[in-house]
Amino acid sequence: MELLLSYFVVDFDPFALRFPEAFFLEGIRWYGLSYLAGFVIAVLLFNAYRRAGTSPLSKDDNLNFITYILFGVILGGRIGYMLFYDFHNFASNPLSVFQIWKGGMSSHGGFIGTMLAMIAYSAARKVSFWKLADIACASCPPGLFLGRLANFINGELWGKISAVPWAMIFPNSAPANTPISEIAPRHPSQLYEAGLEGLFLFAYMQFRFWRAKKLPSGQLAGEFLTVYSLLRIFCEIFREPDFGVSLIAGLSRGTFYSLLSMALGIAIIVFARLKEAKGKC
Repeated sequence: MELLLSYFVVDFDPFALRFPEAFFLEGIRWYGLSYLAGFVIAVLLFNAYRRAGTSPLSKDDNLNFITYILFGVILGGRIGYMLFYDFHNFASNPLSVFQIWKGGMSSHGGFIGTMLAMIAYSAARKVSFWKLADIACASCPPGLFLGRLANFINGELWGKISAVPWAMIFPNSAPANTPISEIAPRHPSQLYEAGLEGLFLFAYMQFRFWRAKKLPSGQLAGEFLTVYSLLRIFCEIFREPDFGVSLIAGLSRGTFYSLLSMALGIAIIVFARLKEAKGKC
C-alpha cells in the first residue's frame, strides 16, 4: 500500500505464498487462510465452552461438528453467491459453482449452509439443534472478521466514492490500465464490516454467551442473526453494490437479504422465549 495524493492505494498481493509455475495451483491465498484461521479459532472456542460446562459436546464432538460446519459454510457460501448474486452465469453454466478459485462467496448463503449442516449433525448425533446453533453463532464472528480483512487485501467489495480523509484508492474498482491518478477514492467498507460484523459482533456474542444459562436455547442464535443483519445493513450504506447485480425493491441485495435474515432472527428469539415460557407453565 503506497501513499498517493493523500490517499492510500490498496494494492496488496492476494497470495500469501506463490508456487512455481510447474505447480497445479498458483499459490496460497490470504482468502483461503482467513477461512482456515476462522475454523481453527472456532474449534478453540468450542473447547473453551466445553471446559466451562456450557457446551454439550465433547472434544471429539467438536472436531466432528466443525467438519460439518466447514462443508456447510463453503458449499452454502458458494451456492448462495451463485444463486443470489450471479444467477445468470449459474443458469448458463451450472458447473461454475465449483469454480471456487475464481472467488464469490455469500455470507447469507454461508449462514444457510451452516444451518443445514447443524440440522444434519443434530439428527446424526441426537444433540439439541438450538444448543448447537448458539455455540456456532458465538464462534462465528472471528471468521467474519478475517474474511473481511481478506476482502480488503484482495481489493474487492470496495465502498462508495468518498472524499473522507480515510478514503482509499482501489485499482480494481476502475477499468484495467486506468491511471491511479484518475481513480476515485472510496470508503474502505471492508474494514467497516471487519470492525462491526467481526470485532463488535464477537464482543457482543461473547458477552451474551457467558450469560447463556439465563437465556433459552436458540435465543443467542436469534440475536446473532438480528444484530449481524443490522450491522450489515448499516455497512451497506457505504458499500458499492456489486457491479452488474440488480437491486431488489430499490435495495442492494446485501440489504434485502439482511432484512430477511433479521426477520428470521427476531422470529427465532420469539420462538425461544415462547418455548421457555411454555416449559415453565
